[in-house]
Amino acid sequence: MPERLPPLTALRAFDAAARHMSFAKAAEELNVTPAALSFQIKSLEEHLGAPLFRRLNRAVELTEAGTALAPGAKDGFRALSAAWQQARRVLDTTSLTVTAGPALTAKWLAPRLYDFARSHPEIDLRFSATLRNVDLQRDGVDVAIRFGYGSDEGLVSLPARAEWLTPVMTPDLSAQYPTPESLRAAPLIYDDSISFLSPPCDWPAWFKAMGLEFTPGSGTHFSNADHAIDAACAGLGVALGRRPMIIKDVQEGRLVAPFKTAIETEARFRFLCLPGSEARPQIKAFREWFFAEIEKTAHMWDDFEIIPVQNL
Repeated sequence: MPERLPPLTALRAFDAAARHMSFAKAAEELNVTPAALSFQIKSLEEHLGAPLFRRLNRAVELTEAGTALAPGAKDGFRALSAAWQQARRVLDTTSLTVTAGPALTAKWLAPRLYDFARSHPEIDLRFSATLRNVDLQRDGVDVAIRFGYGSDEGLVSLPARAEWLTPVMTPDLSAQYPTPESLRAAPLIYDDSISFLSPPCDWPAWFKAMGLEFTPGSGTHFSNADHAIDAACAGLGVALGRRPMIIKDVQEGRLVAPFKTAIETEARFRFLCLPGSEARPQIKAFREWFFAEIEKTAHMWDDFEIIPVQNL
């Protein structure tokens, strides 16, 4: 028979004290008195038959037994907390937390979310615009939308449409640079956020797709795709824009995409969620809306020649 574990309250008191190395701070975290916390740890030590802390004048330190217990206690409470949160999320059909990169959020998602919110007033939508790696099991996030080549092991991963890039500029700049050849003398804007793509989907690749030689010179570099597109809207230069980043500005006339050739990368935006959660009503509703919204503007690029960059 497995050995009976000590009371959970005593283990929780030990975990807090081991993390803070202070009974007073641990008691404050757990909202109990220092005396109550000390009593719980004493009972745990009696259960073990050995001290877990050395009590010093104004501090405590772990004994060898305490050092052995501390990592497992910490991991155990983290796992228990994550499992509890996940159980609550399974029962929650009204709240939805989504994370996406800042550029996609600013240029594509945020302008369209009113439509989703209006169609689903029962859903309490929370959005986190970040590229930070998230743990869908532990971080309280229901859906992540990410761009790249991720393997997404252990997740439901639904790829969006093929991703490609084409030059965009203001109508005034388009009149100044009417041909692909003339772009070699134009002020070019560089989106460094996609420098990880392999093969590269950059200006040399696009010019190569047009059958033109090009040696990169000076230009303006941005670390965020939305900043690069905003700079193009301001007339700073010509940007090589990704489809979701340029669609709204092209639709509303701030930018034009005059050359009907684009280079396609194998990287994709993916809709990610935990296995089994895809059937939850709010996740299913958001997934259906997300992919339907992409299809609404797919026809705009029907006359483009899309060239896979790996074929160049």
